[in-house]
Amino acid sequence: MPKIYIVDVTNRDGVQTSRLGLAKLEKTIINMLLNEMGIHQSEFGFPFTHHEKNYIEANLELAEMGVLQPIKLSGWCPMRAEEIKESFKSGKLKNVNLSISTSQLMTEGKFSGRIVRNPEENPAVPNLLDIMTENVQLAKSLGAEIVGVNAEDASRTDDEYLVRFALRAKEAGADRFRYCDTLGYDDPFTIYRRIRMIAEEVKMPIELHCHNDLGLGVACSVAGAKAAIDGGVDAYINTAINSMGERAGNADLVSVILAMKKASGLAGKYLLDEQVDLTKAWKIAKYASYAFGVPIPMNQVGVGANAFAHESGIHADGALKNRRNYELYDFEELGRGEPEIIDTGREITAGEYSGIKGFRNVYDQLEIEFHNDKEANDILELVRYANVHTQKPLVDDELRFIAKYPDMARKIMTMTPLR
Repeated sequence: MPKIYIVDVTNRDGVQTSRLGLAKLEKTIINMLLNEMGIHQSEFGFPFTHHEKNYIEANLELAEMGVLQPIKLSGWCPMRAEEIKESFKSGKLKNVNLSISTSQLMTEGKFSGRIVRNPEENPAVPNLLDIMTENVQLAKSLGAEIVGVNAEDASRTDDEYLVRFALRAKEAGADRFRYCDTLGYDDPFTIYRRIRMIAEEVKMPIELHCHNDLGLGVACSVAGAKAAIDGGVDAYINTAINSMGERAGNADLVSVILAMKKASGLAGKYLLDEQVDLTKAWKIAKYASYAFGVPIPMNQVGVGANAFAHESGIHADGALKNRRNYELYDFEELGRGEPEIIDTGREITAGEYSGIKGFRNVYDQLEIEFHNDKEANDILELVRYANVHTQKPLVDDELRFIAKYPDMARKIMTMTPLR
């Protein structure tokens, strides 16, 4: 039976949230936490972008070391030969999604006659189908193992062209077709019909990339995945932690997983990747909130402060008698329930102006020992740089990462502007 996998795009689309962003160390920690959570794939950045280079290569090296395993790391790239060649220059990148707009509106509005959709429109002008074919084949020739082809604005692209585009992608050697609801225009009914049609006619795995402009990102993602499975192919749902992303955000990671596991028409009927560990939800949601500097809404699905709160008499009474009266799933399933200790007395922290005594105290609390003074001083210097890098106090996972993988931390935090 076909299966549903999660491809998290927090480190690619989530970081494109206007006015926000993540430091490269924070992006790395998110990859580590996604791996712990059993997420199939992280679209971890833009491998052709100069300021991402060291971060990208260091994370790929962590994968080679077995640290970021079994998660797959994939880059995002426009369908332009120079960016694709740049992305594969190091020889380490193995997975990539190539993107180009397919709707008539975007083709005319963005390319202004320089590119047409079909070769028969104007043989003298480059067309999307040939451009896509050439770039897929280029990526494969450069060592790509998994190539996804993105139809940007697929939800405003006509059915006939989507099928034609996806078939050409398959013929060119692409491994997946990504249906992008770029403006959150779809509803669960239209996306089900269209994805089922594409799945049955093209017969290749389909990714669902749904935005939340109408508040339907999660609903459209699971409806599209259902359609892909019903059509006989694997589905890959794109998510972002805490629904981060452009404008109103992307489909929320935890909400999608809960929907697949708990919704009446999906639970037990559709196979979600068995590696997904929902008990890591609370931890990853809190870290992303801290890293982005965006509080988790109190009514956020599963991880909000009120997700398991009851006040009205009828609800409180019912929940106390049997939690299932008013709770569809248990808070323990999301890794919640353990008390969180907040120190209200003396606290020693590590930052850009830390000294060796305070630094050692912090790491003693983490039960991390150093072999000698030189090692301790080297890690202290990295911790100082990391605090400058993130511009916020370092959390335990970041401190542990720096101590355990100092060479990788040094590389991730090194950025040299182009002259």
